[in-house]
Amino acid sequence: MRPLVGRRLWLVGIGGAGMSALAAVAKAWGAEVAGSDRARSLYTELLDAEGIPVTIGHSARSVPAGWEVVASSAISPDNPELAGGFRRRGDLLAELVALRPSIVVAGAHGKTTTAAMIAFALDRLGLDPAFLVGGPVPQLGGNARAGEGWLVAEGDESDRSLELLRPRIAVVTNVELDHHATFASQAEVEELFERWLDSLGPGAVVIRGADVESPESLELAVPGEHNRRNAACAVAALAAAGVAPEDAARVLAGFRGAGRRFEARGEAGGVRVFDDYGHHPTEVAATLAAARTVADGGRILVLFQPHLFSRTRHLARELAVALAAADAACLTDVYPAREAPVPGVTGKLVADRLAELRPGMPVGWAPRLEDAAALVAGQARPGDLILTVGAGDVDRAGPLVLERLAR
Repeated sequence: MRPLVGRRLWLVGIGGAGMSALAAVAKAWGAEVAGSDRARSLYTELLDAEGIPVTIGHSARSVPAGWEVVASSAISPDNPELAGGFRRRGDLLAELVALRPSIVVAGAHGKTTTAAMIAFALDRLGLDPAFLVGGPVPQLGGNARAGEGWLVAEGDESDRSLELLRPRIAVVTNVELDHHATFASQAEVEELFERWLDSLGPGAVVIRGADVESPESLELAVPGEHNRRNAACAVAALAAAGVAPEDAARVLAGFRGAGRRFEARGEAGGVRVFDDYGHHPTEVAATLAAARTVADGGRILVLFQPHLFSRTRHLARELAVALAAADAACLTDVYPAREAPVPGVTGKLVADRLAELRPGMPVGWAPRLEDAAALVAGQARPGDLILTVGAGDVDRAGPLVLERLAR
């Protein structure tokens, strides 16, 4: 099945998790695909392996004449490559979802892990899924594949593109206000999800995380109560796709996680280092709770990089409350992603709130990631567990911490 034969797609922001997955599946389904991004990444390496050309830097001259331009939601409308017209990422994803029987996983937290669990189970049961996941899944060889079975994808509320998707099975893991630049209130987020679910029609199966119970017998290799809830959603979605719950549970016991979801990065000097994508207070709290179950009595030291100025401004205290579950923490500066700086909003806002909440707790403030890594490594002692946490480029800190620990 090659439904995109004859299409020529230029993807702006192709090096991101979502765009690179779209690129890989679109190429496998017949399109000619290339694109651009500001820098190389793990995902551009995956694209290299797929034979998809990536141009570093943005220029109007890079776009081949006559090609359709598709832009990531992180790309500003004034990007020179968009001058001749473009569509957003969600439009292309909606096309792909419409081409196959699809399972779309949405929600504020747990999308990537839940979608990865569903794709993993379908794969291990020989059902050859196609999937587009928001992070690499080592056991599946990457973040995308163009199989012949169900298409598993994530739906994104941050740019409201979720409303474009029409899957046969819709999963909502949870609903919480996370994107303050898009939504003015929790009620507005809830309205978006309800509008989406109402648009699916009577034939669609809707699975809400709040209504799903996790079987007591469900055994997982990934820690944390939040992962039990993710797995419960995955089992329910798989059941709707025709997979017996006992078969789903059996294969999910072997699932070892998606990239940057409490991912082990190494050990040095008797200190274990893990990396996690958590960037919202709920996610940070869940990650720390999971870390406590595997710390084996050792201290937990966190290096946290806030993500987005808007989120940091609105949730500084809530982030501090979540981080207070650690034994020591170091804050680095905000990773801006698509946002312009906001005067007075830095990672120090979270550090100050944390120091107020936990007097006497070791709390550091090091704007540069390199300095933060050195500070956390310098505090560690054998038996400790270090977490690098955030949705920006804080994943660079793990190797830096391990290098310092090994000295």
